[in-house]
Amino acid sequence: MTSLDPRELRRAFGSFMTGVTVVTALRADGSPVGFTANSFTSVSLEPPLVLVCPGKFLSSFDAFTECRHFAINILAEGQEAVSNTFASFKGDRFAQIEHSPDAQGVPLIHGVAASFSCRTERVIPAGDHAILMGEVTDFAHAQTAGLGYVSGQYFSLGLERAAFEDPHGPAICGAIVEDGDHVLMVQTNAGLHPPQCAHKDRGRLIEDLQETLAQNGIEAELGQAYSVFESHKPRAQHSYFLASGRLRESGNDIRRIPISRLPEQQFSSPAIARMMTRFALESQTRVFGLYLGTTEDGSIHDPMKRT
Repeated sequence: MTSLDPRELRRAFGSFMTGVTVVTALRADGSPVGFTANSFTSVSLEPPLVLVCPGKFLSSFDAFTECRHFAINILAEGQEAVSNTFASFKGDRFAQIEHSPDAQGVPLIHGVAASFSCRTERVIPAGDHAILMGEVTDFAHAQTAGLGYVSGQYFSLGLERAAFEDPHGPAICGAIVEDGDHVLMVQTNAGLHPPQCAHKDRGRLIEDLQETLAQNGIEAELGQAYSVFESHKPRAQHSYFLASGRLRESGNDIRRIPISRLPEQQFSSPAIARMMTRFALESQTRVFGLYLGTTEDGSIHDPMKRT
């Protein structure tokens, strides 16, 4: 049997865009448990079946494989903090979020895009995970956009789509590329800025950006939109994405800047300076907001405000 690199396989799996859920249940003593999962699938309408895959590494694994009832909460855009709480917080997770019990006492999280209360149908061992299949006994649907996840990063499709609807002026599209604990920046006479391109055809922005990165010797995977703002002199819309990657070959204009040193750098404009300083700060918590506005004024869509 061919040996597969588990890290590369994980990266390949991660290229599939999914939603984000929090799965909840009760231990035998009635205490609540929950974990973050993107391994959720609807299985059947008749009967109404869904499945999720808890990992054996979970401290609550036995609770989920032995429970009679569980719930799946599909997180709404802006609920990154809820996801992070159930993925890594070591204390009382349910004390951090608003929730209420369903008919079986299983916690349902407030503000989600949808929730499903389930009766356990079967549990199937599957390698280092288990397949937990349930029959939906009740559900709620808020008709709001769900939180997305791809390549280790969150994205909010509704917000990002709205951010690109402004038709005024040419568009400048760039990427904040993380290379380990550094970012890849372009050095100009005016100062540093992320690799970027300009185009009047918005339908080609992403393609042009990917070509620009390649031409600069950068291999990168684009993630969520991070900053979308309009400048007035000259009139243009600027859109910057988060990305992870590496510098394949050295270019005369590309610099690897330590993230911790970003606030000390000279940037090509005040707007870029503010964006990169914010990036350095948010890198410490790995919770990234989406800035929408102009070079002078705007607001950050802060995921912490949804909890």
